[in-house]
Amino acid sequence: MTRAGDTASDTRGGRVTLGKEDLPAWLDPVVHAAATVAPRQLSRFLPPEDGAGRQSAVLVLFGEGERGPELLLMERASSLRSHAGQPSFPGGALDPEDGDPQGDGPLRAALREAEEETGLDPSGVQLFDVLPKLYIPVSGFVVTPVLGWWRVPSPVGVVDPKETARVFTVPVADLTDPANRATAVHPRGHRGPAFLVESTLVWGFTAGVIDRLLHFAGWERPWDRDRQVPLDWGA
Repeated sequence: MTRAGDTASDTRGGRVTLGKEDLPAWLDPVVHAAATVAPRQLSRFLPPEDGAGRQSAVLVLFGEGERGPELLLMERASSLRSHAGQPSFPGGALDPEDGDPQGDGPLRAALREAEEETGLDPSGVQLFDVLPKLYIPVSGFVVTPVLGWWRVPSPVGVVDPKETARVFTVPVADLTDPANRATAVHPRGHRGPAFLVESTLVWGFTAGVIDRLLHFAGWERPWDRDRQVPLDWGA
């Protein structure tokens, strides 16, 4: 993984780097969490030891809006084969042109997918770290969460309705509000954190990453873990 002072972000074959220079002070707890968190502290689902799974990446993009720090999310189109209709981070599978999955391939893929799905300008994004690779058993994806600072915000919206139903930002203040937190319960018995924000329910992999970031950044507030939100069989 390339780490250098140059913070340029390029999705078209150029060098992609990580840089922590001139980040806003409020991101310091996230930077510390990313540098110290262990894979098992993020999820019990880790990449298979035999190397199976499709390499992918998501962009966990922090911006600053009218209400302070916020995250960029999108809602996947209901027609997609994997995780249809779910709110998620922008992202997807690595393409061959993204490069080495063990190098800067996930960085390039996260930016490329975010541009394709939300229309954001990658040149305004400063990537500053990655979290350990995680695994989504239901779809077989090995996911690298790539952390970014939206240094120069650009307009975003639905680029292709066949892939994306909605693009939106969520204030961190809403994500940490105990009134917006619950435990999602799948009919098969799976349980996990959930957030009721922006007229939608964020659950699954995305909610799990948000939950752990809030916790290890010290932003989490006590919430009622007995409050349950049932999911249907199609989830």
